[in-house]
Amino acid sequence: MSGANLQHLLAMILYMAAVVGIGIYFAGRANKDAESYFLGGRSLGPWVTAFSAEASDMSGYLLMGLPGLAYWTGLADAGWTCIGLAIGTYLNFLIVSKRLRRYSIAVNAFTLPDFFSNRFHEKKKIIMTICSLIIIIFFSVYAAQCLSTCGKLFANLFGFSYGGMMIVAAVFVLAYTFLGGYLAESASDFMQGVVMVTVLVLILILSVVSAGGLNTVIENAKSIDGFFSMVRTATPSTTEVNVFGAGRPYGALSIASCLAWGLGYFGMPQVLLRFMGIRSEHELGRSRRVAIIWVVISMAAAVFIGVVGRSVAGLDYLSNNDAENIFIDAATSYLPPILAGFACAGVLAAAISSSDSYLLISASAVSQNLYRGVFKKDATEKQVMWCSRITLVLITIVAMAIAWNSNSTIFGITSFAWAGFGAAFGPLMLLCLFWKRTTYQGAIAGMVAGGAMVFFWKLVLKPLGGMFGIYELLPAFVFSVIVIIAVSLLTAEPDAQIEAEFDKVKAGKGPPGFLCFFRKSCCQTAVVVLKCI
Repeated sequence: MSGANLQHLLAMILYMAAVVGIGIYFAGRANKDAESYFLGGRSLGPWVTAFSAEASDMSGYLLMGLPGLAYWTGLADAGWTCIGLAIGTYLNFLIVSKRLRRYSIAVNAFTLPDFFSNRFHEKKKIIMTICSLIIIIFFSVYAAQCLSTCGKLFANLFGFSYGGMMIVAAVFVLAYTFLGGYLAESASDFMQGVVMVTVLVLILILSVVSAGGLNTVIENAKSIDGFFSMVRTATPSTTEVNVFGAGRPYGALSIASCLAWGLGYFGMPQVLLRFMGIRSEHELGRSRRVAIIWVVISMAAAVFIGVVGRSVAGLDYLSNNDAENIFIDAATSYLPPILAGFACAGVLAAAISSSDSYLLISASAVSQNLYRGVFKKDATEKQVMWCSRITLVLITIVAMAIAWNSNSTIFGITSFAWAGFGAAFGPLMLLCLFWKRTTYQGAIAGMVAGGAMVFFWKLVLKPLGGMFGIYELLPAFVFSVIVIIAVSLLTAEPDAQIEAEFDKVKAGKGPPGFLCFFRKSCCQTAVVVLKCI
């Protein structure tokens, strides 16, 4: 191993030691009971909530997937996806966060299956079971993406075995998730969020300088047909470096597919859990502002690292899969070895901050919702904790099996899991919070319909091409909404107690509606204009 690689490794070891230290620090508080372990006793502040929500969401696809996608086909795909994600982030905080936090307290829920189940006062726990199974299925895929990121990082950086490094990463994530639970996860996510945005901005600046300045980068991008456009996409050769065919139009269907990524936020357990865990609903406004700033800066930097990469010699990737290494190569090329090591630790940060969330939520679904909620209702806190830890190990093993193929793209794995959660939980979350007429039967039908449609569209319809080439989240989301509304209207109204509970939550001081928000914005603008006059 070279001296530079030793410095890279040293920096990454120091980083991982800091993360483990956080787990040890929070171990005592996290292991008091299940609520402390899975939700941190609802004690998070606004900054930690914002950074934790976004860092746990923006997994390896932020540092590797997005730059690789932008490098491969240009601005359109990556750019419209980022716009959709930014809009979704803002609306989720604006519309969902306060009411969900208030409602979760009203029904005494500290996991997502808890919330859906208690929202309808179910006794047979069918919603809880289905919700838990969906979480296990799609979070196994999500965790696979994170482990794949770690495997690719170490294989590219040190020449180590992809599979061996995946195993090392899995053991590391398990270690500190075991120790600290939700508090350790959220605190480390805060640190990792800071690392991620710092590294992205730093690498972008150095890449632009290395490429000869911003004008050089832009001119190079414009010279490639469709590369520097939001309505066309480039067509790179898979046999020759920096050779492109004629660009292709990027039509309305493709744009809709990318913007649909924003719908996924309404069903993301790792984000929704942060809303439930904040210490006060009144601090969610600040969290929203912090989160949207972080998202815009991070994603913009990630995309433009890929664009700049096309202007830098030696980045000779001949597949979309290989292109996802562009961030790592940029870090090791432009930074001193020790700083490059910390930059690569940013990739670890992205993967770790997400995988710990996915594993913890999956563990809570099995131990808290299936084991104690369905099969052994008299389970002690100690038994629940042991069940959660066994689940962590099993889910990790499944994730490693899914990610074992090193040729799969990080972005591709992410998109499927994102669609699954968005379609299964997103429509139900919105209707649970804002439509009193939603019924128990409608909830069950909508979850199953949304999740099933993702598989059907992805595996059966999408290969047909044409209009079926749209991102599976959009049709599955719409289908789930229709099913929930139709089944709810065809079944008996919720009982009086459920409706009274809904009205009580609604009567609270909640997030402004769209009209109110628009009116407030217009008034503020008018005041500014009048002052200027």
